[in-house]
Amino acid sequence: MKRAIPVVVLSIAGLVPVWRYEPSAGATASTAAPATTPSASAAPGTSSGTVVKGTTIRTDKGPVQVQVTFDGDRITAVSMLRQPNHPQTTAAVPKLVAETLKAQSAHIDTVSGATITSTAYKKSLQAAIDVKG
Repeated sequence: MKRAIPVVVLSIAGLVPVWRYEPSAGATASTAAPATTPSASAAPGTSSGTVVKGTTIRTDKGPVQVQVTFDGDRITAVSMLRQPNHPQTTAAVPKLVAETLKAQSAHIDTVSGATITSTAYKKSLQAAIDVKG
């Protein structure tokens, strides 16, 4: 009987994350072309330039969409319009943005532990770059 209470408590504690898990609606990546076109207005908090939204990519973790600010052909800012509510995504986004600004392209490394988000980020980023063309 002394062991029964800790076993029950630990079992319940172990099941809480399973009960709280919420799978996202779309589980496949979107391959449609970006629905938005370049805009002459800048997003708040960014330098002036052309702002382009990338395609929304649906993943198992949730949708991913970037917005890219260009000054001429140079990428000056990247922000996430949509991203999964997941700790690994939150940690990966600053790394992905920093790599993008350094590389000035979508040819960047995937962040370990956030492969799905990294892949979707790169697809959305490349779509925005293609629109800017």
